[in-house]
Amino acid sequence: MGNTLTKSVVVFDRPFKMPGFDETLPAGEYDIETELASPPDHRDPEAWKSSVMIQLLPRASHPGMTRSLLVSLVDFDNARARDKLTGKQLSDVFLEEMLADPMVQLVMRADGVSEAHLRHLYSGSKCSEL
Repeated sequence: MGNTLTKSVVVFDRPFKMPGFDETLPAGEYDIETELASPPDHRDPEAWKSSVMIQLLPRASHPGMTRSLLVSLVDFDNARARDKLTGKQLSDVFLEEMLADPMVQLVMRADGVSEAHLRHLYSGSKCSEL
C-alpha cells in the first residue's frame, strides 16, 4: 500500500466553524493534509476514520504561532460544502452532483427513472406513485 497522505490547499470564501472547535476560522487559503487510510502502524484500523489536518492561519494576536486542527474527513467536507452553498442545502448539492454524473444518468435511463422523479424524491414531498 502506498502513501495515504495527500497535501493540498483549499480556499474558504467565508468564515467557518468545525465541530468540536469553538473558534470561528477566518476565510482564506488553508494548507491541508488528508489521510484516507489508516497508517500501517495504527493499532485498530477498523476504528480509524479518514482525517484532515488543517494548518490554521496565525491569529493577529500571535502572528508567529502556528497551529493545526485534526478533523474527520466528513466534517471537513461538510464545512467546505457549506462554504460553497450560498444558502443551498447540502442535499441539493449532492443531488446536483449525482445528476451530473454520467454513470448515474446511464443507470437512471436503464431503470426508467427520470430526473424529475429524483428531484421530487429529494424535495421531501411524498411520492404517491412509489
